[in-house]
Amino acid sequence: MALIVQKYGGSSVADGEKIKSVARRIAKIKDEGNEVVVVVSAMGDTTDELINLAHQVSEQPSDRELDLLLSTGEVVSSTLLAMALDSLGYKAVSLSGAQAGIETDSKYSRARILRVDPKRIANELGKGNIVIVAGFQGMTQDMDITTLGRGGSDTTAVALAAALKAEICQIYTDVEGVYTADPRLVPQARKLDKIGYEEMLELASYGAKVIHPRAVELGELYDVPILVASSFNDSPGTIICKEASMEIRNKVSGIVHDTNVAKVTVIGVPDRPGIAAAIFEPLANADISVDTIVQNASIENIADLTFTVARSDLSRAMAIVEPIARDIEAKRCVADSKLTKVSIVGTGMMNMPGYAAKMFRTLYAQGINIQLITTSEIRITCIISEDRVKDAVQALHRAFELEKE
Repeated sequence: MALIVQKYGGSSVADGEKIKSVARRIAKIKDEGNEVVVVVSAMGDTTDELINLAHQVSEQPSDRELDLLLSTGEVVSSTLLAMALDSLGYKAVSLSGAQAGIETDSKYSRARILRVDPKRIANELGKGNIVIVAGFQGMTQDMDITTLGRGGSDTTAVALAAALKAEICQIYTDVEGVYTADPRLVPQARKLDKIGYEEMLELASYGAKVIHPRAVELGELYDVPILVASSFNDSPGTIICKEASMEIRNKVSGIVHDTNVAKVTVIGVPDRPGIAAAIFEPLANADISVDTIVQNASIENIADLTFTVARSDLSRAMAIVEPIARDIEAKRCVADSKLTKVSIVGTGMMNMPGYAAKMFRTLYAQGINIQLITTSEIRITCIISEDRVKDAVQALHRAFELEKE
Protein backbone atom coordinates (compact mmCIF):
# COMPACT_ATOMS: atom_id res chain seq x y z
CA MET A 1 0.00 0.00 0.00
CA ALA A 2 1.45 3.34 -1.07
CA LEU A 3 0.78 6.86 0.17
CA ILE A 4 0.07 9.14 -2.80
CA VAL A 5 -0.39 12.92 -2.75
CA GLN A 6 -2.39 14.37 -5.63
CA LYS A 7 -3.05 17.96 -6.60
CA TYR A 8 -5.84 19.19 -8.86
CA GLY A 9 -5.70 22.68 -10.37
CA GLY A 10 -8.52 25.17 -10.76
CA SER A 11 -9.45 24.04 -14.29
CA SER A 12 -9.78 20.45 -13.03
CA VAL A 13 -12.36 21.44 -10.38
CA ALA A 14 -13.98 24.32 -12.27
CA ASP A 15 -17.58 23.11 -11.83
CA GLY A 16 -19.69 20.40 -10.21
CA GLU A 17 -19.30 17.87 -13.03
CA LYS A 18 -15.52 18.26 -13.07
CA ILE A 19 -15.39 17.84 -9.29
CA LYS A 20 -17.36 14.60 -9.61
CA SER A 21 -14.97 13.45 -12.34
CA VAL A 22 -11.99 14.16 -10.07
CA ALA A 23 -13.74 12.25 -7.26
CA ARG A 24 -14.01 9.20 -9.52
CA ARG A 25 -10.28 9.41 -10.35
CA ILE A 26 -9.42 9.58 -6.65
CA ALA A 27 -11.73 6.67 -5.86
CA LYS A 28 -9.93 4.56 -8.45
CA ILE A 29 -6.57 5.22 -6.77
CA LYS A 30 -8.11 4.39 -3.38
CA ASP A 31 -9.56 1.14 -4.77
CA GLU A 32 -6.03 0.09 -5.74
CA GLY A 33 -5.23 -0.04 -2.02
CA ASN A 34 -3.47 3.32 -1.68
CA GLU A 35 -3.73 5.97 1.01
CA VAL A 36 -4.62 9.24 -0.71
CA VAL A 37 -4.10 12.89 0.23
CA VAL A 38 -5.49 15.40 -2.26
CA VAL A 39 -4.65 19.12 -2.55
CA VAL A 40 -7.06 21.31 -4.50
CA SER A 41 -6.96 24.79 -5.96
CA ALA A 42 -9.92 27.16 -6.03
CA MET A 43 -12.58 26.48 -8.67
CA GLY A 44 -11.87 28.03 -12.07
CA ASP A 45 -11.39 31.80 -11.81
CA THR A 46 -12.56 32.05 -8.19
CA THR A 47 -9.35 33.69 -6.94
CA ASP A 48 -9.53 36.47 -9.55
CA GLU A 49 -13.23 36.97 -8.83
CA LEU A 50 -12.54 37.33 -5.09
CA ILE A 51 -9.77 39.86 -5.79
CA ASN A 52 -12.15 41.88 -7.95
CA LEU A 53 -14.82 41.71 -5.26
CA ALA A 54 -12.38 42.96 -2.64
CA HIS A 55 -11.52 45.97 -4.79
CA GLN A 56 -15.20 46.74 -5.27
CA VAL A 57 -15.58 47.37 -1.54
CA SER A 58 -12.12 48.80 -0.82
CA GLU A 59 -9.61 50.71 -2.93
CA GLN A 60 -6.79 49.24 -0.85
CA PRO A 61 -7.81 46.02 0.93
CA SER A 62 -5.56 45.13 3.85
CA ASP A 63 -3.15 42.29 3.13
CA ARG A 64 -4.41 40.27 6.09
CA GLU A 65 -8.08 40.48 5.16
CA LEU A 66 -7.35 39.80 1.49
CA ASP A 67 -5.44 36.62 2.33
CA LEU A 68 -8.23 35.38 4.57
CA LEU A 69 -10.74 36.11 1.79
CA LEU A 70 -8.70 34.38 -0.92
CA SER A 71 -8.16 31.29 1.23
CA THR A 72 -11.91 30.60 1.11
CA GLY A 73 -11.71 29.66 -2.57
CA GLU A 74 -9.74 26.50 -1.85
CA VAL A 75 -11.91 25.71 1.18
CA VAL A 76 -14.97 25.68 -1.08
CA SER A 77 -13.44 23.26 -3.60
CA SER A 78 -12.01 20.96 -0.91
CA THR A 79 -15.35 20.62 0.90
CA LEU A 80 -17.24 20.01 -2.36
CA LEU A 81 -14.75 17.32 -3.36
CA ALA A 82 -15.13 15.62 0.03
CA MET A 83 -18.91 15.67 -0.46
CA ALA A 84 -18.54 14.18 -3.96
CA LEU A 85 -16.40 11.34 -2.60
CA ASP A 86 -18.88 10.72 0.22
CA SER A 87 -21.68 10.41 -2.34
CA LEU A 88 -19.64 7.70 -4.08
CA GLY A 89 -19.39 5.79 -0.81
CA TYR A 90 -15.83 6.78 0.17
CA LYS A 91 -14.87 8.21 3.55
CA ALA A 92 -13.35 11.65 3.06
CA VAL A 93 -12.54 14.66 5.20
CA SER A 94 -11.61 18.18 4.09
CA LEU A 95 -9.02 20.27 5.93
CA SER A 96 -7.92 23.87 5.59
CA GLY A 97 -4.19 24.52 5.27
CA ALA A 98 -4.08 25.44 8.97
CA GLN A 99 -5.90 22.25 9.98
CA ALA A 100 -3.48 20.26 7.84
CA GLY A 101 -0.57 21.61 9.91
CA ILE A 102 0.97 24.02 7.38
CA GLU A 103 2.81 26.80 9.21
CA THR A 104 4.08 29.81 7.26
CA ASP A 105 5.86 33.09 7.80
CA SER A 106 3.74 36.26 7.95
CA LYS A 107 4.36 37.68 4.47
CA TYR A 108 0.80 37.98 3.26
CA SER A 109 0.08 36.96 -0.36
CA ARG A 110 3.55 35.43 -0.77
CA ALA A 111 4.07 33.45 2.43
CA ARG A 112 6.72 30.75 2.69
CA ILE A 113 6.08 27.40 4.34
CA LEU A 114 8.20 27.12 7.47
CA ARG A 115 7.18 23.62 8.54
CA VAL A 116 4.47 21.02 8.14
CA ASP A 117 3.08 19.06 11.09
CA PRO A 118 1.39 16.07 9.42
CA LYS A 119 -0.16 14.60 12.59
CA ARG A 120 -3.76 15.51 11.76
CA ILE A 121 -3.47 14.16 8.23
CA ALA A 122 -1.83 10.95 9.46
CA ASN A 123 -4.60 10.55 12.05
CA GLU A 124 -7.30 10.92 9.38
CA LEU A 125 -5.53 8.47 7.08
CA GLY A 126 -5.42 6.05 10.00
CA LYS A 127 -9.21 6.24 10.16
CA GLY A 128 -9.41 5.19 6.52
CA ASN A 129 -10.27 8.66 5.23
CA ILE A 130 -9.25 10.22 1.96
CA VAL A 131 -7.87 13.58 3.08
CA ILE A 132 -8.67 16.67 0.99
CA VAL A 133 -6.49 19.70 1.80
CA ALA A 134 -7.17 23.28 0.71
CA GLY A 135 -4.06 24.36 -1.17
CA PHE A 136 -2.40 27.78 -1.48
CA GLN A 137 -2.62 28.59 2.26
CA GLY A 138 -1.25 28.15 5.73
CA MET A 139 -1.23 29.77 9.15
CA THR A 140 1.31 31.88 11.05
CA GLN A 141 2.40 31.33 14.65
CA ASP A 142 -0.07 34.10 15.53
CA MET A 143 -2.86 32.01 13.94
CA ASP A 144 -3.39 34.38 11.01
CA ILE A 145 -4.23 32.85 7.63
CA THR A 146 -1.73 33.46 4.81
CA THR A 147 -1.63 32.58 1.14
CA LEU A 148 1.41 31.30 -0.73
CA GLY A 149 1.03 33.28 -3.95
CA ARG A 150 0.27 32.10 -7.47
CA GLY A 151 1.06 28.41 -7.90
CA GLY A 152 0.89 27.93 -4.16
CA SER A 153 -1.20 24.76 -4.38
CA ASP A 154 1.66 23.02 -6.21
CA THR A 155 3.94 24.00 -3.34
CA THR A 156 1.38 22.78 -0.78
CA ALA A 157 1.18 19.38 -2.47
CA VAL A 158 4.94 18.79 -2.66
CA ALA A 159 5.45 20.03 0.92
CA LEU A 160 2.80 17.58 2.18
CA ALA A 161 4.33 14.76 0.11
CA ALA A 162 7.72 15.47 1.69
CA ALA A 163 6.33 15.68 5.24
CA LEU A 164 4.29 12.47 4.81
CA LYS A 165 7.11 10.67 2.96
CA ALA A 166 4.73 9.92 0.13
CA GLU A 167 5.77 7.66 -2.71
CA ILE A 168 4.96 10.31 -5.33
CA CYS A 169 3.30 13.70 -5.74
CA GLN A 170 0.95 13.81 -8.72
CA ILE A 171 0.15 17.27 -10.12
CA TYR A 172 -2.97 17.13 -12.29
CA THR A 173 -3.73 20.09 -14.51
CA ASP A 174 -5.11 20.94 -17.96
CA VAL A 175 -1.96 19.91 -19.86
CA GLU A 176 -0.65 16.40 -20.44
CA GLY A 177 2.87 16.98 -19.13
CA VAL A 178 6.06 18.93 -19.77
CA TYR A 179 6.68 19.71 -23.45
CA THR A 180 9.78 20.74 -25.37
CA ALA A 181 8.02 24.07 -26.05
CA ASP A 182 4.58 25.61 -25.64
CA PRO A 183 2.37 23.50 -27.97
CA ARG A 184 0.27 26.59 -28.65
CA LEU A 185 3.28 28.14 -30.38
CA VAL A 186 4.94 24.95 -31.64
CA PRO A 187 2.44 22.26 -32.68
CA GLN A 188 5.38 19.85 -33.18
CA ALA A 189 6.44 20.17 -29.53
CA ARG A 190 7.07 16.79 -27.93
CA LYS A 191 6.02 15.67 -24.47
CA LEU A 192 8.91 14.57 -22.26
CA ASP A 193 8.54 11.27 -20.39
CA LYS A 194 11.05 12.29 -17.74
CA ILE A 195 13.07 15.36 -16.76
CA GLY A 196 15.49 16.16 -13.94
CA TYR A 197 14.75 18.62 -11.14
CA GLU A 198 17.50 21.02 -12.23
CA GLU A 199 16.24 21.36 -15.78
CA MET A 200 12.61 21.57 -14.66
CA LEU A 201 13.45 24.34 -12.21
CA GLU A 202 14.98 26.41 -15.01
CA LEU A 203 12.04 25.70 -17.33
CA ALA A 204 9.52 26.63 -14.63
CA SER A 205 11.43 29.76 -13.59
CA TYR A 206 11.72 31.06 -17.14
CA GLY A 207 8.25 30.53 -18.53
CA ALA A 208 6.90 26.96 -18.32
CA LYS A 209 3.59 27.25 -16.47
CA VAL A 210 2.95 23.56 -15.78
CA ILE A 211 4.34 23.65 -12.22
CA HIS A 212 5.50 26.37 -9.84
CA PRO A 213 9.30 26.69 -9.36
CA ARG A 214 9.01 26.53 -5.55
CA ALA A 215 7.33 23.14 -5.85
CA VAL A 216 10.23 21.87 -7.97
CA GLU A 217 12.74 23.23 -5.43
CA LEU A 218 10.99 21.35 -2.63
CA GLY A 219 10.82 18.20 -4.71
CA GLU A 220 14.56 18.31 -5.31
CA LEU A 221 15.37 19.16 -1.70
CA TYR A 222 13.35 16.25 -0.29
CA ASP A 223 13.73 13.90 -3.29
CA VAL A 224 9.99 13.72 -3.99
CA PRO A 225 9.20 12.37 -7.48
CA ILE A 226 6.61 14.61 -9.14
CA LEU A 227 4.24 13.56 -11.92
CA VAL A 228 2.72 16.30 -14.10
CA ALA A 229 -0.28 15.01 -16.05
CA SER A 230 -3.75 15.91 -17.30
CA SER A 231 -6.85 15.40 -15.19
CA PHE A 232 -8.95 15.13 -18.35
CA ASN A 233 -7.46 11.93 -19.80
CA ASP A 234 -5.21 9.01 -18.87
CA SER A 235 -2.08 10.18 -20.71
CA PRO A 236 0.98 9.07 -18.69
CA GLY A 237 2.39 12.58 -18.18
CA THR A 238 5.95 13.62 -17.28
CA ILE A 239 7.96 12.48 -14.25
CA ILE A 240 10.23 15.06 -12.58
CA CYS A 241 12.89 13.22 -10.60
CA LYS A 242 16.54 13.11 -9.58
CA GLU A 243 17.92 11.44 -12.69
CA ALA A 244 16.63 12.01 -16.18
CA SER A 245 17.50 9.71 -19.06
CA MET A 246 20.81 9.99 -20.91
CA GLU A 247 19.02 11.14 -24.07
CA ILE A 248 17.56 14.15 -22.27
CA ARG A 249 20.74 14.99 -20.35
CA ASN A 250 22.92 15.26 -23.44
CA LYS A 251 20.97 17.93 -25.35
CA VAL A 252 18.63 20.87 -24.98
CA SER A 253 15.50 19.70 -23.17
CA GLY A 254 13.19 22.57 -23.97
CA ILE A 255 12.50 26.09 -25.18
CA VAL A 256 10.52 28.37 -22.85
CA HIS A 257 9.31 31.94 -23.09
CA ASP A 258 7.99 34.44 -20.58
CA THR A 259 6.20 37.67 -21.49
CA ASN A 260 6.13 38.93 -17.90
CA VAL A 261 9.29 40.97 -18.28
CA ALA A 262 10.14 44.66 -18.53
CA LYS A 263 13.41 46.54 -18.89
CA VAL A 264 14.53 49.60 -16.94
CA THR A 265 17.57 51.62 -18.02
CA VAL A 266 19.16 54.32 -15.89
CA ILE A 267 21.08 56.51 -18.33
CA GLY A 268 24.16 58.50 -17.40
CA VAL A 269 24.93 56.86 -14.04
CA PRO A 270 28.04 58.19 -12.26
CA ASP A 271 30.57 55.34 -12.07
CA ARG A 272 31.50 55.39 -8.38
CA PRO A 273 31.24 53.01 -5.41
CA GLY A 274 27.82 52.55 -3.85
CA ILE A 275 25.68 53.50 -6.85
CA ALA A 276 24.45 49.96 -7.57
CA ALA A 277 23.54 49.46 -3.91
CA ALA A 278 21.67 52.77 -3.88
CA ILE A 279 19.50 51.55 -6.77
CA PHE A 280 18.96 47.89 -5.92
CA GLU A 281 18.57 47.93 -2.14
CA PRO A 282 15.30 49.94 -2.24
CA LEU A 283 13.99 47.56 -4.91
CA ALA A 284 14.80 44.59 -2.68
CA ASN A 285 13.13 46.26 0.29
CA ALA A 286 10.00 46.65 -1.83
CA ASP A 287 10.11 42.90 -2.68
CA ILE A 288 10.75 43.62 -6.35
CA SER A 289 12.82 40.83 -7.86
CA VAL A 290 15.49 41.93 -10.33
CA ASP A 291 16.63 39.44 -12.95
CA THR A 292 19.17 40.46 -15.60
CA ILE A 293 21.57 43.31 -14.74
CA VAL A 294 23.89 44.85 -17.35
CA GLN A 295 26.19 47.86 -16.92
CA ASN A 296 28.13 49.05 -19.93
CA ALA A 297 31.75 50.17 -19.72
CA SER A 298 31.95 53.72 -18.44
CA ILE A 299 33.16 56.63 -20.54
CA GLU A 300 34.51 59.54 -18.50
CA ASN A 301 33.09 57.83 -15.38
CA ILE A 302 29.54 57.77 -16.78
CA ALA A 303 27.71 54.49 -17.56
CA ASP A 304 24.24 53.15 -18.36
CA LEU A 305 22.72 50.55 -16.02
CA THR A 306 20.01 48.24 -17.34
CA PHE A 307 18.01 45.62 -15.44
CA THR A 308 14.82 43.63 -15.85
CA VAL A 309 11.85 43.13 -13.55
CA ALA A 310 8.49 41.43 -13.90
CA ARG A 311 6.18 43.49 -16.09
CA SER A 312 3.68 43.51 -13.24
CA ASP A 313 6.30 45.25 -11.05
CA LEU A 314 7.37 47.88 -13.60
CA SER A 315 5.30 50.81 -12.33
CA ARG A 316 6.45 50.23 -8.73
CA ALA A 317 10.06 49.84 -9.86
CA MET A 318 9.99 53.10 -11.82
CA ALA A 319 8.41 54.93 -8.89
CA ILE A 320 11.37 53.81 -6.75
CA VAL A 321 14.19 54.25 -9.26
CA GLU A 322 13.30 57.64 -10.76
CA PRO A 323 13.82 59.62 -7.51
CA ILE A 324 17.05 57.70 -6.88
CA ALA A 325 18.26 58.56 -10.38
CA ARG A 326 17.75 62.24 -9.62
CA ASP A 327 19.54 61.90 -6.28
CA ILE A 328 22.61 60.26 -7.82
CA GLU A 329 22.56 62.79 -10.70
CA ALA A 330 21.88 60.28 -13.46
CA LYS A 331 20.47 61.75 -16.66
CA ARG A 332 17.14 59.90 -16.81
CA CYS A 333 15.27 56.57 -16.57
CA VAL A 334 13.56 54.81 -19.47
CA ALA A 335 11.43 51.67 -19.50
CA ASP A 336 10.30 49.12 -22.07
CA SER A 337 7.53 46.62 -21.31
CA LYS A 338 7.07 45.14 -24.81
CA LEU A 339 9.62 42.39 -24.29
CA THR A 340 9.83 38.61 -23.92
CA LYS A 341 12.39 36.25 -22.46
CA VAL A 342 13.21 33.24 -24.67
CA SER A 343 15.38 30.52 -23.14
CA ILE A 344 16.96 27.22 -24.09
CA VAL A 345 17.47 24.78 -21.21
CA GLY A 346 19.53 21.58 -21.06
CA THR A 347 22.15 19.91 -18.87
CA GLY A 348 24.20 19.19 -22.00
CA MET A 349 25.24 22.84 -22.10
CA MET A 350 27.45 22.33 -19.04
CA ASN A 351 30.13 20.47 -20.97
CA MET A 352 29.40 20.93 -24.68
CA PRO A 353 30.39 24.05 -26.66
CA GLY A 354 28.34 25.72 -29.38
CA TYR A 355 24.88 26.11 -27.83
CA ALA A 356 25.08 29.89 -27.39
CA ALA A 357 26.47 30.41 -30.90
CA LYS A 358 23.73 28.24 -32.40
CA MET A 359 21.03 30.12 -30.50
CA PHE A 360 22.34 33.54 -31.52
CA ARG A 361 22.80 32.47 -35.16
CA THR A 362 19.24 31.09 -35.26
CA LEU A 363 17.76 34.35 -33.98
CA TYR A 364 19.93 36.37 -36.36
CA ALA A 365 18.67 34.29 -39.31
CA GLN A 366 15.12 35.28 -38.31
CA GLY A 367 16.06 38.96 -38.12
CA ILE A 368 15.43 39.00 -34.36
CA ASN A 369 17.44 41.49 -32.33
CA ILE A 370 18.77 40.37 -28.94
CA GLN A 371 18.52 43.16 -26.36
CA LEU A 372 19.95 41.39 -23.31
CA ILE A 373 21.49 37.99 -22.57
CA THR A 374 21.63 36.07 -19.30
CA THR A 375 22.87 32.55 -18.59
CA SER A 376 23.21 29.82 -16.00
CA GLU A 377 25.15 26.56 -16.29
CA ILE A 378 22.24 24.91 -18.09
CA ARG A 379 20.30 27.86 -19.54
CA ILE A 380 20.76 30.66 -22.07
CA THR A 381 18.15 33.43 -22.08
CA CYS A 382 17.74 36.17 -24.67
CA ILE A 383 15.44 39.14 -24.17
CA ILE A 384 13.77 40.11 -27.43
CA SER A 385 10.86 42.15 -28.72
CA GLU A 386 7.50 40.73 -27.66
CA ASP A 387 6.12 40.63 -31.21
CA ARG A 388 8.82 38.13 -32.32
CA VAL A 389 8.32 35.49 -29.63
CA LYS A 390 6.49 32.97 -31.85
CA ASP A 391 9.12 33.22 -34.60
CA ALA A 392 11.91 32.81 -32.04
CA VAL A 393 10.46 29.79 -30.26
CA GLN A 394 9.59 27.99 -33.49
CA ALA A 395 13.01 28.65 -35.03
CA LEU A 396 14.91 27.51 -31.93
CA HIS A 397 12.77 24.37 -31.65
CA ARG A 398 13.70 23.48 -35.23
CA ALA A 399 17.36 24.41 -34.83
CA PHE A 400 17.85 22.13 -31.83
CA GLU A 401 15.71 19.38 -33.42
CA LEU A 402 13.51 19.03 -30.34
CA GLU A 403 10.70 17.43 -32.33
CA LYS A 404 12.90 14.30 -32.64
CA GLU A 405 12.91 11.57 -29.99
